[in-house]
Amino acid sequence: MKINSAIFKTSAPDFESCPSSDFPEFAFIGRSNVGKSSLINMITGRGDLAKVSSKPGHTQLINFFLINESWCLIDLPGYGYARTGKENRVRFEGLIIDYMTKRTNLECVFVLLDSRLPPQVIDLEFVHWLFSKGVPAVLVFTKADAPKASELKKNVELFQKSMSKWCKTTPKVVITSSKSKIGRVELLDVIGKVVS
Repeated sequence: MKINSAIFKTSAPDFESCPSSDFPEFAFIGRSNVGKSSLINMITGRGDLAKVSSKPGHTQLINFFLINESWCLIDLPGYGYARTGKENRVRFEGLIIDYMTKRTNLECVFVLLDSRLPPQVIDLEFVHWLFSKGVPAVLVFTKADAPKASELKKNVELFQKSMSKWCKTTPKVVITSSKSKIGRVELLDVIGKVVS
């Protein structure tokens, strides 16, 4: 798939504010500081589409981007940011739950995981919750340029092994790097198969 246009449409502070749309939606989510904004910019080929911040927890709204006038890329708030106040954490969780379970045109959730780290409990819990709700998901391991190849392979396999306790079929895995653009073709291929 070739990205011909990528336009920011709107931000929603809650599910009720999400715009009505018939376009298929593909959501991106992960722990704060996992490299979500950089990955979105890499995928779309627009360095300034999603705001990249050195401070975790920057995304606090549901952001809608219209791509190729045929599908929407959704930038969701990160989860697990400890310095976010309890009230905000509860709001983010409610926002994410409502969007994931009620948005009828949501086609797939890309869950971003830091490839430098072994399986994190919060990531496993979130993926487990997604599967329990029947939400289609792809595991996206970010920052693949940072760890050694053996470490990357080990962390991915450990995550899959941890999932095997409650997941019969392993979801698709895509290895990515925003710096070297690894995984861009694979991610767009997943989306393209649905959009076409």
